[in-house]
Amino acid sequence: MSKTYDVVVMGAGHNGLTAACYLAKAGKKVLVLERQAWPGGGVVTRELNTPGYKHDLHSSVHIMIQGNPMLTQDELGLKSKYGLQYNYSNVPYASIFADNTSLITYKDLDKSCEAIARLSQKDAETYRRFARQSMTMMPMFVSGLYAPPLPMGAFIAMMDQSEEGREMLDAMSRSSLDIIDHLFENDRVKMHLLKLVTENLQMPDELGTGMGIYLMPGIIHTYGVSQPVGGSGGLTDALVRCLEGLGGELRLNAEVKRVIVSGGRAAGLALTDGEQVMAKDGVIGAIHPHRLRSFVEGVPERVLERAERVTTSTFSLFVSHYDLKKRTEFYAGPEITTATMLEYFTQDSLSELLDSFDSLRRGRLPAAPLTGGGDETHADPTRAPAGAGIFHAITMSPYNLADGGPSRWDEIKDEVAAKNLETYRRFTPSLTDDNIIARTSWSPLDMERSSPNSFVNGDMHGAAPFMYQTVAHRPTPDLGRLSVPGVEGLYLVGPFMHPGGGVFGAGRATAIKMFDDMGIDFDKVVRR
Repeated sequence: MSKTYDVVVMGAGHNGLTAACYLAKAGKKVLVLERQAWPGGGVVTRELNTPGYKHDLHSSVHIMIQGNPMLTQDELGLKSKYGLQYNYSNVPYASIFADNTSLITYKDLDKSCEAIARLSQKDAETYRRFARQSMTMMPMFVSGLYAPPLPMGAFIAMMDQSEEGREMLDAMSRSSLDIIDHLFENDRVKMHLLKLVTENLQMPDELGTGMGIYLMPGIIHTYGVSQPVGGSGGLTDALVRCLEGLGGELRLNAEVKRVIVSGGRAAGLALTDGEQVMAKDGVIGAIHPHRLRSFVEGVPERVLERAERVTTSTFSLFVSHYDLKKRTEFYAGPEITTATMLEYFTQDSLSELLDSFDSLRRGRLPAAPLTGGGDETHADPTRAPAGAGIFHAITMSPYNLADGGPSRWDEIKDEVAAKNLETYRRFTPSLTDDNIIARTSWSPLDMERSSPNSFVNGDMHGAAPFMYQTVAHRPTPDLGRLSVPGVEGLYLVGPFMHPGGGVFGAGRATAIKMFDDMGIDFDKVVRR
């Protein structure tokens, strides 16, 4: 037997849940199906090792969502009604260098410039001008992040009408390294800024990624960066409460086998257990373009071929989660514990840092690892028992190993985790065997396994952030308008869609597209 809804959604990642909530608010009968035993996709917090120790499986810091009207206008009541709370630190970002000295970016621009001035007065003045320019550009840039994207041609034509727009177009064509190396003089300042933008899973010297360095200072000094109280999954929890409060349904342990297509239209979803769930108005799928062929029939071959050529990010992440008896301390001093994003450098120069990234490009583990992470209990004691800590260790790593391919990760995971631990011990005295209660590591291959229809090739951002995969060309010119050619009523969500990977709340754009197609006034619905 089959049951009929207005809209059915494949995947309970935060983007799918976001779209579902807006549709439910419009009065649509919505069902979300999730293959895992928990919702959230890449926005999940779980007790991985020990009861009471809450770890973020994938996303940890929520940056880009801070400009989304879903939060700024509280369109879904996530903050006012469904319990979403964010912690904001005065220290969004910091770096610890090999000698355990540090460089801190504060939310306050003046304090950030003072910190840079200790290394270079000229760079401090440059950063002030650069950050102010980024902050001025914010309204123009942010306005297009959370709605259906402009066509690429229209976007370029619009940007070409102003000096600021032309500068942004220039940046989008360049690499972050090109921009930073031209503007700044001190190696440590350059390293500090470059490592921040590589959090977007982009190489420093990859052309077509330079917009990241223009965007990040504006975000940091305008909105700050944040983490939900209780962990990244706090956003997912609020979305689920919202969905159910609006009459929508969520089913876990419900794996989708294919999209049901009838008469050229998406009519529902077929589950692996044989059940069919039908949809009158539309189907939303968190289906990576590389996986589209296996889930949907009727898509033109040329569309599928272009989808299968989507470029994923050049590298992935190796993540370890530690439960600690006592909260983490750092050799760099207590102020560093207030940083929301924390990077560690075993490299002594920019040249050495670039050598490490070159190793990733060639499928090798760098001799000097590229590391980040920290202890979230400093900002949020609810993440562990009183006085205890958690350590979230992130190491940039290749998915496709030059020696053995992706499958070799299962052989070397423990060895790599041990090597990474030795690196972190150079920066903190707290990762001793007697302070570690338990630990778990996830390789890039494990990342893909956790979400095989979104994290293809271990890319948690779904697709590389190159210029040719932006706006309505993300992930392809065919799929970038949030729907699938040849199959009416099939819509897409996921990190591989506009505006990009990370926590954006981008399902809002998919909802707007569906509202337009159904003749529903989006603004009227969100004002209710």
